[in-house]
Amino acid sequence: MAVSDPEGKIVVPVGHIQRTKLAEDIRRVLNAAGERRVEGVVVGIPYSLNGETGTQAKRALVFAKALRKQTSLPVHETDESYTSVEAEALMREACQQPSRERAAVDEAAAVLILKRFLDGRTD
Repeated sequence: MAVSDPEGKIVVPVGHIQRTKLAEDIRRVLNAAGERRVEGVVVGIPYSLNGETGTQAKRALVFAKALRKQTSLPVHETDESYTSVEAEALMREACQQPSRERAAVDEAAAVLILKRFLDGRTD
């Protein structure tokens, strides 16, 4: 998970969620959102290379839909393609071993996903 400052200029990691059951995952995300008083939630969708909706993307879309039913916050979707690969590369540049730090990879990818979403907004 990641959050930004109110202006959307700075994005920082704020932990990760180990996926369990859909209802529990939603509860954890909404609790984290409430603690941080966020204005919306961004869900990364892992589309395939050709833009198709594969199994993982379908799961993420189901999550986003279920999340919308449980909150009045806006829930946005954004393409998360290659964010894990990019996060791993950034970690290697920082002399970290991504294979040993999967949670850190997830957090770094969350930062990239949120940054990509914020950079794509047309305010």
